Amino acid sequence: MAMSTRSEPVLPPLPAPDDVSRFFWDGCRQHKLLIQRCRTCEHYIHPPRLVCRFCLSTELAPAEVCGRAAVDTFTIPLQPYDAYFQSQVPYVLAVVELVEEKNLKLLTNVVGCDPDDVRIGMEVEVVFTDITAEVTLPHFRPAKA
Repeated sequence: MAMSTRSEPVLPPLPAPDDVSRFFWDGCRQHKLLIQRCRTCEHYIHPPRLVCRFCLSTELAPAEVCGRAAVDTFTIPLQPYDAYFQSQVPYVLAVVELVEEKNLKLLTNVVGCDPDDVRIGMEVEVVFTDITAEVTLPHFRPAKA
């Protein structure tokens, strides 16, 4: 019996959308950054939930945001727990604050630059990475001037 020498590509951990978060992942697949927004108090909510954490309203809906942000904090993992990320070292795991609202934060990766060049406060913009036909991840790269 001949053994196959072709190996399957190693994929990053993939999201498991549910009824509350599905809009976010569907938006990413369409290369749109959709963030849940309260129709009552107009605050953005991320990660998505059933009730607004500000006013307790259940009147929540997806809203497209511009995709600009600033790096709030970051790390460069050297001992990743996942086989995919082991192949990516060094990489930047970051929390970015979207410009639409103070404290509206998203966990992501900063791509498109040397990890040593990433700084807190650095302006970044969303870029979508198609992982599979069904999954697209929002990453951020240094903002163009």
